[in-house]
Amino acid sequence: MSMIAHKQYKQVQVKTANNKKLLIMLYQGCIKFLRIAKKSIKEDDFENANEYLKKSQDIINELRYTLDMEKGGEISNNLYQLYSFMYSELVSANVNKDIQHIETVEEMMLELLETWKEIINNPQQKQGEQNINRSG
Repeated sequence: MSMIAHKQYKQVQVKTANNKKLLIMLYQGCIKFLRIAKKSIKEDDFENANEYLKKSQDIINELRYTLDMEKGGEISNNLYQLYSFMYSELVSANVNKDIQHIETVEEMMLELLETWKEIINNPQQKQGEQNINRSG
């Protein structure tokens, strides 16, 4: 598949995804970008690392600011704090080119991704999940 066709395919996926699928895609994208940033730092490609760390930060901000604080209550508040911590870790990682900060965020994102997958696939959890994230 050509690069242009691949980009178009990804754009169609995003535009046609339901909110739950989009949430999963955001987590997966962030994890992918974190891994690229980590690899770039190991290869002393700091410009590329910066680019992918900023992309990860953008995703984390999107997740943070789409939380429904009224309906999600304590869970949304906890996620907000967690996303804020992750964002700060990535700023530190970018400034110091420190892989450990990236790995901390990557582990957290992987755990959250698995948790969201479980919630989405468990019909008994649907009401709680809808109250946490407007995009979910």
